[in-house]
Amino acid sequence: MSAPDALVSGYLQWLTVEKGRSRATIEAYQRDIQAFLTWWGSARPLSEVTSADLESYLNQLRATRAASSLARILSSLRGWWGFLLDEGVLDADPSEHVTPSRRGRTLPKPLPEEVLSHLLDSMPSETPVDRRDRALLELLYGTGARVSEVVGLELQDLDFDEELIRVTGKGSKQRLVPMGQTLKKALSEYLSPGGRSEFPKPRSHANVFVNSRGGSLSRQGIDLIISSRALIAGVNRSTISAHVFRHSCATHMLAHGADIRVVQELLGHASIATTQVYTAVSITSMQSVYSNAHPRAHD
Repeated sequence: MSAPDALVSGYLQWLTVEKGRSRATIEAYQRDIQAFLTWWGSARPLSEVTSADLESYLNQLRATRAASSLARILSSLRGWWGFLLDEGVLDADPSEHVTPSRRGRTLPKPLPEEVLSHLLDSMPSETPVDRRDRALLELLYGTGARVSEVVGLELQDLDFDEELIRVTGKGSKQRLVPMGQTLKKALSEYLSPGGRSEFPKPRSHANVFVNSRGGSLSRQGIDLIISSRALIAGVNRSTISAHVFRHSCATHMLAHGADIRVVQELLGHASIATTQVYTAVSITSMQSVYSNAHPRAHD
């Protein structure tokens, strides 16, 4: 292991043990730091990195990365350099005077209700795979859960009597979300004989969603399911993803009069400001409908 690799490994271990960061967060930090080290070159000492070097690196990324992505990358590097300063490896922080580009406000793009209804209602329930896929998509839309939360969902998290689902989100924080009747039916069919039990015996885990080998369904597996089901239903695959289900859940609930704090709790947002972006989406949709439908919307 090279010296930089050892320093990265030490930082990631510190984040895991001392800060309790999630695996997804650790992986994101690792990707960001390793990408910079690849650009910088293993033969060049880290002590020679300057603010100008970092600005040059970020400028190269601006052509292909969103402002929010650049801000995250800079945050990852700042955290690492702060650790190296504390450890006495470096004497100065090259990121101290570097500022990320201003983050633009990018509104989510939810799918129209009729498109999602068509996708979900057109899905069959004939085979074990059909039942799994339908339950998966109904859960994504019905709860607005993050894909990482769905991957980690276990059988013990489902309470059919109380019609509740326990979701474990960021920072291992748990929340209870309602299990709507359509979702309850889809999950019941999947977990009944002819569904999950028909997959190869799951290997020492109790995850709700399993892959064709009986192992836990991964993020990539969920992406493939969404893509293939969208193709079958005639839905443009470039417009749909697991995160779009989450956007759509929030936006459609607000459009139908849900209280924003209820949606905040449902999605597991720490700050209501994060949820308020969906209000803007809902208002945008309302303005469009009003403009097309109200007889006095135009001169």
